Amino acid sequence: MPVTVLVVDDSSFFRRRITEIINSDEDFKVVGQAANGREAVEKAQKLKPDLITMDYEMPFLDGISAVKEIMQFHQVPILMFSSLTYDGARTTLDALDAGAKDFLPKSFESVSDNAGGGPNGLLNRLRAIVKMPSVRQHKSLQSNVSTPAKDVNSSRSALTAQTVQRNPERPTSIRPIAETSPAVSPRVKAKVEPAIPVKKGRKLSIRPKICVIGSSTGGPMALQGVLKCLPASMQFPIVIAQHMPAAFTQAFADRLNSLCDVRVKHAENGDKLMPGCVYVAPGGMQTIIKDASMTLTILEGDNRLNYKPCVDLTFASAAKACPGKVLAIVLTGMGADGADGAKLLKQSNSEVWIQDEESCVVFGMPQAVMKRGFYDDMMSIDRVGPRLAEVATSGCT
Repeated sequence: MPVTVLVVDDSSFFRRRITEIINSDEDFKVVGQAANGREAVEKAQKLKPDLITMDYEMPFLDGISAVKEIMQFHQVPILMFSSLTYDGARTTLDALDAGAKDFLPKSFESVSDNAGGGPNGLLNRLRAIVKMPSVRQHKSLQSNVSTPAKDVNSSRSALTAQTVQRNPERPTSIRPIAETSPAVSPRVKAKVEPAIPVKKGRKLSIRPKICVIGSSTGGPMALQGVLKCLPASMQFPIVIAQHMPAAFTQAFADRLNSLCDVRVKHAENGDKLMPGCVYVAPGGMQTIIKDASMTLTILEGDNRLNYKPCVDLTFASAAKACPGKVLAIVLTGMGADGADGAKLLKQSNSEVWIQDEESCVVFGMPQAVMKRGFYDDMMSIDRVGPRLAEVATSGCT
């Protein structure tokens, strides 16, 4: 049974084109369209769709207000379309806070036939949302038949080799880790142990000098919840690589800074990493932690890498800059970005946490790390913030 979708947009062109793209995949079926927020609320209540695509700026009732009203009676995943502007980014973040699950920048190119990956980008986002437990449960209740979901994790070339090429001075004698093993204990050299989530209260055997966090789909709200738990007295800096368009990351950093006790800023080239400060990697660029000087280098995005910022690249630079003194966290996100970086971090005896499947919007990134065994602990997003706060104030916990 196909996943049912309601398409909401005040532009007849976008409604028609989005409907065509969605209906081109047999896993989905558009069951209704709405030209404004008020109509969207009415049709959502009547049709009970599995998914909704929602424009953010519409007459009668805007997208954010529509999301809030719909969430009161129908907990349905909503994909927001937003403009590539600072104000558009702020509006999108408000929509995510209201209950929307993900967003896509809205442009003619993103839905045109000849756009590089545009239509596929929309379908991939919808497929990722389909994998969410709430959607699967909804479909099961409707038909008692699971909807097949296509694999959205694109194959990635190993970033390890690229990192070595970019940093030829990096020592190559790091202890190898068998990728086929279920898990690897970072402090035990010969013994391989099963990948069992570590019990709450486990003490870190490292004293972190820096924390690096990678996330994608579902990340903005997950990060907001984590950072709101942290005190201004945090003893180390945090660098965040969140998959986000270039126009969005400044607004995201400003929003987090207004909500959190810790200082949050949009990372800039040459920033000296300071304890108690969180740095959000700029979209469209790559963020590197430079050696022991603990400064940031912001580079033009390399088209050979799928993501800008790339979690793997930031993780790899942290492993090189602070071997054995990094706490890395992989949160919700589509794809496998972060798995290669986690490998380098484990090879240098640093600590890696991953978010569990139940609390992820999309389990792709944490799952990629889990399957390769390069992690020390797996926990719910509700535990990440308090646990990180303990580490941030005591050094080890």
